[in-house]
Amino acid sequence: MAEQQFNAPERAQYGIRRTPSGIHKVTEHQDPGYTIVGNHLTQHRSLSCLAIGLAAHIQSLPEGAPVDIRTLARRFPEGRDRIGAALRELEANGYLERVRRRTDDGRVVTLTISYNNPQATRARRAREAAEQAKRRTAVARPCPSPDAARTPTPAPNPPRVRTSPRPVRTEAPRVRAEPTPPPPEPRTRAHHPPAAALLANLRRDDPRLLLSVRDIQRLTPAVAAWLERGAAPDAVRSALTTGLPATLRHPAALLAHRLTESLPPPLPTAPPSAPGAPVPPPLQTCDGCDRAFRAPAPGRCRDCRRSVAAERSPGLHGRG
Repeated sequence: MAEQQFNAPERAQYGIRRTPSGIHKVTEHQDPGYTIVGNHLTQHRSLSCLAIGLAAHIQSLPEGAPVDIRTLARRFPEGRDRIGAALRELEANGYLERVRRRTDDGRVVTLTISYNNPQATRARRAREAAEQAKRRTAVARPCPSPDAARTPTPAPNPPRVRTSPRPVRTEAPRVRAEPTPPPPEPRTRAHHPPAAALLANLRRDDPRLLLSVRDIQRLTPAVAAWLERGAAPDAVRSALTTGLPATLRHPAALLAHRLTESLPPPLPTAPPSAPGAPVPPPLQTCDGCDRAFRAPAPGRCRDCRRSVAAERSPGLHGRG
């Protein structure tokens, strides 16, 4: 019987092997210029593909880049309506937050805040709130009760001296009326928990602004005066922490100087509104440009409505 001959080489020589179906990844080293995105976003069950991609694009942008609907519509082929719906999805799931702020010249703008991990941010803020509550409890000193303050300390018994016996006089015991406790002191600037908490949290902005309990008690009335004159806590914090010198030896003295020299004037009293005066509509965020405007219902601002009407008018004339 003749020998068996193989017409083709073995399969291993050609590199042929059975490969399972599914995704295969080719991972290469990347130079600086990449963004870390969590699987909680890329594999989110409730977000659409457009919302996930838009969130990844926003996280890759530098700080201060515009992310309004008009800018994103110029960058991507999707229209403003789809991009606006995707932004609302991200806002509903905690990845975006739009806050209205008033500028120095009186304009109202919309500030967009992006969160790369909303759950971790909420947990961190809860821990910080618990720590601040513990600090406020530790800073507050318990006030002694008025009865304990007025109770005299019993004097030590004097030594007995033998004297000649004297006639003992019996007198009726005198009933002493106990003094009525004074009324509780009204809340003053020295006991202002928001002002004391603001001073205690300055070290989060700059570790050099670590104040002692005595310094916080001394500066609390000055910060309370700022808050009573309508200054926002963020404005007070910015005035105290902006432009600090490179060498800071006496932080409490510097803060006291700034609180005294930069004290804002009190807000003017607004004239009383006449009865029956119309109430302005609430502020809304424009779906086209993210600008704040007043309207009874959400929608587009006046400029966006004009631009949409201008875009549609050539098509209407052409059909006619």
